[in-house]
Amino acid sequence: MELRHLRYFLTLAEELNFTRAAERLMIAQPPLSRQIHDLEDELGSPLFIRGHHSLELTEEGILFRDYATHIITLADQSVSDVRDISHGLQGTLYLAEVEGKGPHLMARWISEFSKEYPNVQYSLWNGNSDEVVNRIRKGLSDVAVIMEPFDPDGIHGIQVYSEPWVAMFRSDHPLASTGSDTITMKEIADQELIIPSRESRLQEITDWFGPGTWRPRIRARIANVVTAYELCKQGLGVAIYPAAVEDIVTESDDMCIKPISDKRIRASYVLIYSDEHPLRNLAQRFVDHIRETE
Repeated sequence: MELRHLRYFLTLAEELNFTRAAERLMIAQPPLSRQIHDLEDELGSPLFIRGHHSLELTEEGILFRDYATHIITLADQSVSDVRDISHGLQGTLYLAEVEGKGPHLMARWISEFSKEYPNVQYSLWNGNSDEVVNRIRKGLSDVAVIMEPFDPDGIHGIQVYSEPWVAMFRSDHPLASTGSDTITMKEIADQELIIPSRESRLQEITDWFGPGTWRPRIRARIANVVTAYELCKQGLGVAIYPAAVEDIVTESDDMCIKPISDKRIRASYVLIYSDEHPLRNLAQRFVDHIRETE
């Protein structure tokens, strides 16, 4: 098995179409098909279910995709590290981020780091905190920024930012005319809520209201804040999200956003990297730079 076999497999796993994959790889389709068959023979398992006009990964293919991605990432990173020694700091930083203030923080760090190390390139991945932590554990990303809470096992975390939680709703909602710039938990308690989809968020928001048998009335749980915003625009509920949601709302949207008045309720962003795998030189420089500037 060679690295090119893994690259061929990963490209086909993304495209799920031999013709498109061959075009991306700039090879003919028959050689690609032969290489995939050879790989399956070596592994002793089919990696794809082949239909007349469809292609999908088998259970073995899904597992092998994770391993192949890890191997290719490590191979590319090793080349970057060797070049760093020979030609100064360069190569690719593999980063991951959550939405909210994650993109803003990462863009600022990259901008500042690029002034000192202009030859460094960046590969960014976006997902929820659980997905990002999983990428760090697998070694698919060097450094990431997530939101608490998270499982700290094998992960080193540095708090880098916090912001209040807010309630978002249409300007014609009764909560918009309370006469206050903030909103209380009591005012939110009977509303139909739109909240982030992470299971830990449901428990966190429930805990805000104190002990007892009360549970929030959840209208929708959404992974993407833009979708939550669109649901609010349709008058389908009150969204509870970190204050970064304000970045996607304009004055013409006829929406209202009020911070939750309880000062204990804040969203914290954490810079994370693996405690189990040593940071590459490039990634360590990036982390050191953030520590010095935050």
